[in-house]
Amino acid sequence: MNYPRRRTQVLKSDAPNPHGSAVVRPQIDSKLFRAKLNVIYRYAKPYTLGGMVLSIISTSLLTVNKLSDFTPSFFIGVLQVIIGGSLANSYVAAINQLSDIDIDKVNKPYLPLPSGELSVKTAIRLTSLYAILGFFLGWSTKSWPLKLGLLLWYASGTAYSVHLPLLRWKKNPALAAVSISLGLGVGINILFHLHVQACIYGRPLMLSKHAIFVSGIMCIFGLVAALFKDIPDVEGDKINGVNSLASQVGKKPVFWLCIWLLEMAYGVAILIGLSSTYFWIGSIMVISHSILGFILWKEANLVDLESDQAIESFYRFIWKLRGVEDLLMPLLRF
Repeated sequence: MNYPRRRTQVLKSDAPNPHGSAVVRPQIDSKLFRAKLNVIYRYAKPYTLGGMVLSIISTSLLTVNKLSDFTPSFFIGVLQVIIGGSLANSYVAAINQLSDIDIDKVNKPYLPLPSGELSVKTAIRLTSLYAILGFFLGWSTKSWPLKLGLLLWYASGTAYSVHLPLLRWKKNPALAAVSISLGLGVGINILFHLHVQACIYGRPLMLSKHAIFVSGIMCIFGLVAALFKDIPDVEGDKINGVNSLASQVGKKPVFWLCIWLLEMAYGVAILIGLSSTYFWIGSIMVISHSILGFILWKEANLVDLESDQAIESFYRFIWKLRGVEDLLMPLLRF
């Protein structure tokens, strides 16, 4: 990355100057500086970052049983998870882009690295910073679930992307699904939940039926994310020897597999809502997931599968659906 250019501004001063020359002060070009910050922001894939923060808040609220549970310790503990999760999420997004520069030159030339907006040297520095800060935060706490959750997230993200023996799991559809499900499902929805449950409130290490259900739903979203993100990347994956499921069987079958997996998750949520002993909770679960399932099906049938841009846009729409699920989950207890 080229650093912001500096302008020199000659300022007149009434104060005596022993050398008899004007005072020269550097002035940073604010527009260029903001542009560079925007590149760094896009490098962290903000749409996944926002979804991750919402998911952490949601899974933390599952531990709240009464208003008195909103203590300073609760907010501090959740803030620790948000900061650590943000660093881990940024690292995973960054290491993936660093490892996929050649692929992205074909599939996504508009991204910061293939477009040249961000240099590889600067990208390595940023990625290393996310890793160092995340590990420092994790190991500075006394919470083993938080430590393990962050470690699992960093490890699964590295295994997914990095070109090393036994790694680069994205080449194998099953391993790719496992790595993303571990980070999004187990890391956030189980271990971070246990962090709040045991290390903040001092409760036994137990997962309620509701927490298990939420983890299952989010694992399905993680699996769909792993499969779906490769659909618009088929051309670049084939050139670079990445045998994703979409490159093996085609875009259309994988697209509809993802849709059916999500519809299945919504169907399970509806069935649980129908069996709930709490009328208003059951009603909300049934109505909300029926609406979400209908919207998903309607939008899926409008996607032009010949357009990678349309598929990428729908991938972001799936992240929005996950965000809606995160908003619902703390309210729906059974």
